[in-house]
Amino acid sequence: MAVNERIDKQDGLRIVTGSPIYTDDIASPDALVVKIMHSEHHYARIKKIDTQEALKMPGVACILTYKDIAAKPITRAGQTYPEPSPQDWKILDEYVRFKGDDVAIVAADTQRHAVEAMAKIEVEYEVLEPVLDFMEAEGNKAVVHQEEDCFAHFDFGFRPKENVAGSLKVNIGDYEKGLKESDVVITREYRTQATHPAMMEPLTAYTYLDHVGRLVVVASTQVPFHVRRQVATALNIPMHKVRVIKPRIGGGFGCKQTSGAEFYPSLVTLKTGRPAKIYFSRNEVFLAATRRHPFWFELTVGATKDGIIKCFDMKARSDAGAYGEHCWTVLEAGAEKCMALYNKVEGYRYDGKALYTNRVSSGAFRGYGKTQNTFAVECIVNELAEILNIDPVELRNRNIIREGEVLRIGHDHIYDAAVMRQDSCKLDYCLKRGAEMSNWKNSESGKTSSNKAEGTGLALSIQGSGIINLDSGGATLKLNSDGFFTLLIGSADMGTGCDTILAQMAADALEVPYESIVVNSADTDVSPYDDGSYASSTTYVTGTAVVKAAADMIKRLKEEVAKLWKLDLEEISYREGVFTGADNEIDLNHLSYELNSEQISVTRSHKCAKEAPPYKSGFAKVEVDLETGKIKVNEFNAVVDCGTPINPNLATVQTQGGVLQGIGMALFEEINYSQSGDELNDSFMTYKLPCKKEAPKINVEFADSYEPSGPFGAKSIGEVVINAAAPAVIHAIYKATGIWFRELPVTPEKMFKALKLKSNQE
Repeated sequence: MAVNERIDKQDGLRIVTGSPIYTDDIASPDALVVKIMHSEHHYARIKKIDTQEALKMPGVACILTYKDIAAKPITRAGQTYPEPSPQDWKILDEYVRFKGDDVAIVAADTQRHAVEAMAKIEVEYEVLEPVLDFMEAEGNKAVVHQEEDCFAHFDFGFRPKENVAGSLKVNIGDYEKGLKESDVVITREYRTQATHPAMMEPLTAYTYLDHVGRLVVVASTQVPFHVRRQVATALNIPMHKVRVIKPRIGGGFGCKQTSGAEFYPSLVTLKTGRPAKIYFSRNEVFLAATRRHPFWFELTVGATKDGIIKCFDMKARSDAGAYGEHCWTVLEAGAEKCMALYNKVEGYRYDGKALYTNRVSSGAFRGYGKTQNTFAVECIVNELAEILNIDPVELRNRNIIREGEVLRIGHDHIYDAAVMRQDSCKLDYCLKRGAEMSNWKNSESGKTSSNKAEGTGLALSIQGSGIINLDSGGATLKLNSDGFFTLLIGSADMGTGCDTILAQMAADALEVPYESIVVNSADTDVSPYDDGSYASSTTYVTGTAVVKAAADMIKRLKEEVAKLWKLDLEEISYREGVFTGADNEIDLNHLSYELNSEQISVTRSHKCAKEAPPYKSGFAKVEVDLETGKIKVNEFNAVVDCGTPINPNLATVQTQGGVLQGIGMALFEEINYSQSGDELNDSFMTYKLPCKKEAPKINVEFADSYEPSGPFGAKSIGEVVINAAAPAVIHAIYKATGIWFRELPVTPEKMFKALKLKSNQE
């Protein structure tokens, strides 16, 4: 058996030994180097652009401006067509909408030649007044999208003339009734910040024309099939003229769910006929790649004095940035389930808006809106526990969703109880076990020495395992000579190890050794359609497609064996690679040679049809230096209900990575701006990520859980693991110091000032 085994990640050794496996590694040495000239203004109209001198520079092959392109508005958001994101982005435009937006595309023989040529491009701008604060964006006289041709496929509140990229209102149950029944009602404001995905491999793409003139795009992307559609649409060529190949990916965290690099070399290759590549510098990743949506929340919660939570009301505003990639769906994802962790309330209300600004676009990021909303919800529940004088663990015990209950989501598409029933919810166990691991009842809080204080805090989280009736995955299995199978998938392994776990599932479903499965992903010419790797869907959705394909393969091979032996199908049995019937027996090795002349392959797809969220508890132990404000997370205990962990090793490191990323959001990561609104920390030297010395001991356990609708009982794990980290750390800081922080991150400077203020008030 391979499932639930700690099998090494397939590409792990080649990654750690530096083998050339990424897009830029395999690009042709003679590929033109593509560079982007970026806007130096937050908001401007290009009055004049002169490329004549630049075109005379050595090595220059091509320079393109908005005048050279009949661009039409699309969205770069990698979502199933028709995308819910506004169609508001063009490859090049007369207007530049943030500092770093695209002005011109330069292709040359070398990077040096491209950079030198770019310096010769003369641009005259009409500088426009920008809107940089999303809380001032709605109705601002500075309108980010003045053009008439941007549009949205759906009526999701897209009102560009008011700087509203999307809006969402939700009303579930009877909020007013819950409010009347509440003895205690509290309202708080919370803010979360933009954070960078900081994946190790920058955005990169390589393009060329194949032997019949088709455009081949080799790209570091989470969504190869969406990239194919977007490139074809943006370049106005038929989709069958585009092939997208995804090699290994060095991290994505959602950033590569937005097409960021693919258009530029594609355009150059079509213009010149030559191979081309683009490789964003780290500075360009900070300058132009999407980041997590900043949010402002006003949240009200009502409860009885004995700790029964009766209602939630949330107002949410997010900064979409210059383009609305993922803006509405991030709102929707945040509204969906976070409040429904407390499933016994009378009613929920949600009022959300995503607002355009002249900032870098926000986009998909691990957690996809739930991370921000969970921060607000879990923080206010901890504050409520303090006001009610009820232990936060006990308060949650009285209110959380449990196995067998029907999840009430904050969205207006309604499914029946069978779809929403929680058949594998072990959140109560996660809470109980996390408290035990953290020695919650005996944990110290407050001052422990003259200059140190400690505290332990907690939070819960929920995520999805795919979007119902939307997310789909496919798997093709092909029997080869010698009895091994090729597993063709369209999902993208971002470093998480999905190729490995899908092979584990295929091996178990086919009852063959793990080594008999060769994974090939992803090539739009040969892979079955897959929405891509996002929404925590690969294990649950694509994994189910793999299991279905394996069952079909066994059935198909039984049919061939029955024909071979002239027996009825019912007389053929299969176990562990061997077919038997009457007095006959044949193994896969010999059968594959018998069937060489008739290639046996099967393909199955699976569309997400059940709400099967994973759950997690997080307990943070924090130490605060009362003299300097330095905050240190000493220990984090995480208990995860992800159903069956297909590969416990990979699930553990996924959890540890997610927790550390959440700690980064809580304590370190933020974008600093100058008085003129420029971003100041646009490199790894100035943007603070938690590194090894800030990483606490992260203990991970998994609940004994089995999701009946998942492959081998599995649910997702990729995103749920980040969501509880920041609110748990904030709670621990309060337990240590008595100070509530409601805005992230809590840096030593903020901690120091808060300690001084508290001291002055005492």
